[in-house]
Amino acid sequence: MTGGNSPVADEIRARLAALEPSHLEIIDESARHAGHSAAAVAGESHFRLRLWVPSLAQASRIARHRAVHAALGPGLLARVHALAIEFEDQTSSSSAGPSRGALPSGA
Repeated sequence: MTGGNSPVADEIRARLAALEPSHLEIIDESARHAGHSAAAVAGESHFRLRLWVPSLAQASRIARHRAVHAALGPGLLARVHALAIEFEDQTSSSSAGPSRGALPSGA
């Protein structure tokens, strides 16, 4: 598991551990949104997750996103303005690629 080292990123990592991801990358993209009305001055408002969760391999994209949101919980999601989630298929190199998409934090 790789990713940012910040209080919010650390909390994301800790909460997603419940899903037992075999791969987890947490990217803080807050700096790219500096000056945006919802961007926190201290950052930690915009994140991208790249992960693979073997137990969700057969789940739909919506079910995968819901599982991530449930693991993160409403308190953490309320502090994150934007969350992009990419599921990477680590079971075969012939896959169509990651399931990309972002759901609003409250979804």
